[in-house]
Amino acid sequence: MTLLIALALTAVVPVSPDTDLGYTQLPDATREAQAAELMAELRCLVCQGQSIHDSDVDMAADMRRIVRQKIAAGDRPEDVRAWLIERYGNYVTYDPPFGWATAPLWLAPLLLLAAGLWLARGTLRRRRK
Repeated sequence: MTLLIALALTAVVPVSPDTDLGYTQLPDATREAQAAELMAELRCLVCQGQSIHDSDVDMAADMRRIVRQKIAAGDRPEDVRAWLIERYGNYVTYDPPFGWATAPLWLAPLLLLAAGLWLARGTLRRRRK
């Protein structure tokens, strides 16, 4: 029962305009979960090895702020992700869409696997002789 009351209260608490959403979670737990999931999929443009969820640099805080503001405004996470890709390029996401520029990223593992199988096959054939 208290959980339902807590959820009801967080659902009606608006985000204050002076709240720094780069470092503060959204009051709505569902929207914050959506934002956190999206932030874990987005690469920090400064750190390059961390997601914006994990990074402490100002650029990551700015991107977290944008994500939370858009999610709080009712945008879907897919739309926010598409907007960020449009603004910053495919590099901003850990899961870039397939295209001519990203084809090597998607095809390289398959080519390396095929080369490894070919080498293993050749090695096994030589051992049998």
